[in-house]
Amino acid sequence: MRIGMGYDVHKLVEDRKLILGGVEIPYEKGLLGHSDADVVVHAIMDALLGAAALGDIGKHFPDTDPKYKDISSIELLKYVGKLLDENNYRIGNIDATIICQRPKLAPYREQMIKNVAKALNTDTSKVCIKATTEEGLGFTGEGLGISSQAIALLEN
Repeated sequence: MRIGMGYDVHKLVEDRKLILGGVEIPYEKGLLGHSDADVVVHAIMDALLGAAALGDIGKHFPDTDPKYKDISSIELLKYVGKLLDENNYRIGNIDATIICQRPKLAPYREQMIKNVAKALNTDTSKVCIKATTEEGLGFTGEGLGISSQAIALLEN
């Protein structure tokens, strides 16, 4: 068994869609980034890549490469899933937390879980996505950005 951890953060800005877990969430701001800036999928990818000792998302999807401009992070996650398959890894489980003050994410969690599981060709019972606030503290609590942490267990 191998364990990996991932972390990502993006700034909230106007005139961008808010995409989390492959779900477009109605909100007045979205996350700034080269891709769709889906922080939870980015954290999950880094956790998976780290567990497999295959680098990080910057290595595989550099923000200097125009082919990744505005790309769906779910598409990038599919690529990570293929890398895991090629290296004979199976997902034991993924546990991710999204940290933001607003919007409330509970209505979207199940779809996020389904999207991640489908992209990785695994069962939804192996994916957990949670959300929490920071009680108004820090950049996430002030609504300046959203962060996410993830941990993944791989079996070979």
